Amino acid sequence: MPPVGAHILAAAPAEPITSAGHAQLGLAVLVGIGVIVVLIGSFKLHAFLSLTIGSLVLGAVAAAPLDKAIASFTSGLGSTVAGVGVLIALGAILGKLLADSGGADQIVDTILAKASNRTMPWAMALIAGIIGLPLFFEVGVVLLIPVVLLVAKRGNHSLMRVGIPALAGLSVMHGLVPPHPGPLAAIDSIHADLGITLALGVVVAIPTLVIAGPVFSRYAARWVDIAPPTTLTPERPSDDLERRPSFGVTVATIMLPVVLMLGKALVDIVVDDPEDHVQRVADVVGSPLIALLSAVIVAMFTLGRAAGFTRDRLAGTVEKSLLPIAGILLIVGAGGGFKQTLIDVGVGRMILDVSDSWSVSPLLLAWLIAVLIRLATGSATVATISAAGLVAPLAADMTDTHTALLVLAVGAGSLFFSHVNDAGFWLVKEYFGMTVGQTLKTWSAMETLISATAGGFVLLLSLII
Repeated sequence: MPPVGAHILAAAPAEPITSAGHAQLGLAVLVGIGVIVVLIGSFKLHAFLSLTIGSLVLGAVAAAPLDKAIASFTSGLGSTVAGVGVLIALGAILGKLLADSGGADQIVDTILAKASNRTMPWAMALIAGIIGLPLFFEVGVVLLIPVVLLVAKRGNHSLMRVGIPALAGLSVMHGLVPPHPGPLAAIDSIHADLGITLALGVVVAIPTLVIAGPVFSRYAARWVDIAPPTTLTPERPSDDLERRPSFGVTVATIMLPVVLMLGKALVDIVVDDPEDHVQRVADVVGSPLIALLSAVIVAMFTLGRAAGFTRDRLAGTVEKSLLPIAGILLIVGAGGGFKQTLIDVGVGRMILDVSDSWSVSPLLLAWLIAVLIRLATGSATVATISAAGLVAPLAADMTDTHTALLVLAVGAGSLFFSHVNDAGFWLVKEYFGMTVGQTLKTWSAMETLISATAGGFVLLLSLII
């Protein structure tokens, strides 16, 4: 019998894989992921290079011809970047326009002006949830840190009482709601419907944010009672602007792509006729590309022009927004290459064969796989992409709704227990002036609570819908 990897083709092998083949493929997966973990964790190698090397090692251990392994990786990288690369770029542009125009600051100031001391944690969660829709997590943290520190200092609030809800809002959106890179990559790998995933992601995100944000912050404030640091308060983007866009216009601009994509999902459910004129229009207008592109074009006027940006400054803002996402695009693309290598050597077929004899829910399995990769690599994006590639075959016989829940299960697992191998851990630690132990008690505990709560809601929804 030929080696397992000799079957490497565009699809999984047609013949059943023997138990010896399962063992070899299982070993290949463990070695491939192990190489990625060691390179990222111990050697601090960039995730793009680590995923590339890990993919080739995976193919080699699975006894796949090297040229076929390379072809699988490059085709997976290309299809992933083609599928989600433009969406990530458009999301980055929208987020940069929101930040630089002062629109984000306008949202913050408007909500805080109406919040009392008792409702302040809920206000911070609301702010982070709204701003977290178009902004990457790291950008959102940098943007909200001045607000958190000022609110804690001027209102004499516990830093954790207002800081944890803000961090929870950003983290929940980062892990569960597109157009963030992780959810987009998982949707592409699992072939889920973006509109349905977005809708269910919001349904899961809201109660998860309430529990891990304002509710958990009460306990976090008791465990860690520290004063806000005075040396790490950066200037806000709108401090040098003469004017900025209004609250209503800013929120409407942020919500535009969400409304368009959710509208498409609703029309697909109600009409369900590919030849219907309304559905055809909704399919175009509500497609992720058109929805985000429309929001970017609208934002140039409602945010950029409203802030007094000239054409040159608008062009500069767009250019600056694209520079930081080069690394993200490469990581997401390499993750897609790793996913395709997993599928082509037969790992997808192996998981289907093995899972048939298990009584565990595919959603729980997806969550657990993402948790293990998150703990090992420290990267939520790497965990999401790798886990989505592993569990993608399980979606073959699922409904559109359960396929979307599979994406959310992966996203929830990817947020589990951020610790010292996660860049976000150190970002939060330094900005809030905490020790490693204090960061574990607050930030790491919050991330674990988000992961477990979101995973629980996903399982609950799978029983209802």
